[in-house]
Amino acid sequence: MVTLLALLLACKDTPQDSGTDDTAGDGGTDGDTAGDGGTDGGTAVEPPGQEVASSTARETDPDATEAEVRQLSADDAAFGLDMYRLLAASSTDNLFLSPHSVSVALAMAWAGAEGDTEAQMASALRWTLAEDRLHPAMNALDLALATRDEGLEPDEGDGFQLSIVNQLFGQEGFAFEAPFLDTLALHYGAGLRLLDFATDPDGERARINDWVEEVTADRIVDLLPEGSVSTLTRLVLVNAIYFKASWQAPFEPEDTGAGPFTRQDGSTVTVDMMHGGLHSLCATGTGFSLAELPYAGNDLAMTLLLPDLGAFPSVEASLTGEELAAALASLETCALTVALPRFSFRTTFNARDPLTELGMVDAFTDAADFSGMSTTEALRISGVYHQAFVAVDEQGTEAAAATAVVEDGTSAPPPVEMTLDRPFLFLIRDRPTGAVLFLGRVTDPSAG
Repeated sequence: MVTLLALLLACKDTPQDSGTDDTAGDGGTDGDTAGDGGTDGGTAVEPPGQEVASSTARETDPDATEAEVRQLSADDAAFGLDMYRLLAASSTDNLFLSPHSVSVALAMAWAGAEGDTEAQMASALRWTLAEDRLHPAMNALDLALATRDEGLEPDEGDGFQLSIVNQLFGQEGFAFEAPFLDTLALHYGAGLRLLDFATDPDGERARINDWVEEVTADRIVDLLPEGSVSTLTRLVLVNAIYFKASWQAPFEPEDTGAGPFTRQDGSTVTVDMMHGGLHSLCATGTGFSLAELPYAGNDLAMTLLLPDLGAFPSVEASLTGEELAAALASLETCALTVALPRFSFRTTFNARDPLTELGMVDAFTDAADFSGMSTTEALRISGVYHQAFVAVDEQGTEAAAATAVVEDGTSAPPPVEMTLDRPFLFLIRDRPTGAVLFLGRVTDPSAG
């Protein structure tokens, strides 16, 4: 699974781009990746531009409690569901995003926000931790995720990768505030690379996109669309996540066969349906059933959420973070028999509109206050570009996402059967912390 978020900040004279764009693409579960500036899953890929070294080293033992990390994860899950609902309401297509990626990228921008801008961002992102507690908790969560491949058996280790990368790209000659850069170096491992947006915005956009492709095994392509970077762009903050893992109990390919999948409009499509059985965790909520498919190592799992027949629209529109947390807390061991379609697709969108609807208003206007980043020029966010890719087959899951923020300016368990032959939701989450790394829905597995 790959997810990427790019946050662009520019001078306040920059014209604003608008709208969201959802696209679908094909893919498989092959590829390797890694990056620097965060949780590392392999060999580092050098970002473009001259590096500006911070005098502040990454804090490897952050002052954050387990309760704070779990609270941050719960807040991010609530935010993710809020954003999901706003995006889901505009179409019936497959949808996939990384709440964690969006949250991390915007947390880096939040480190430079002040006044009403700071308060609105915290409210929209559903954060309940104070800023001096949130950044250490983000760091602690990232460091915890970096340990998920430890202790795996040799055959399991080959089937597990989790890489999280944070990187800043700033305009050369632009004066960024030292405390802002120090915070990002201390808690996010994010270094600053100098590029020249002022004289070659499209060329620098292409260089960032090329780097993103490398760190996401070519799964995230053209994260920053044409026109997103201008001569007034001063800073691009990028978070990228790459995840590839084998199922703890893989599906047998010979058990995969053609089967019907009923779409939301009642039409039926024939898809490749995988079948398997395992001891797992299951639960029921209001109008839906839950089951988990663990990955190698058992720390990360795909949580399948299947609404009752005819209940998909109501469950999707009403599911809250609190209700999801309650259902997850009620998970119990079960003997699970599951039928799951193979699927792969990608989603691309500008998160500005849903973030604005959630209350993050000033950050995108001339009222933005990012004076904690720089006092040289007044900055605002010109775009929050997100792209995510997922592919699920008999062996496991590959997923990636990226976000760029641009500133312009013991007893026998009960048997449970789950046949996912109609629209369903799914999460990829870290069990020890509760962090929801990815969230999506499948409304048509044939639409790759």
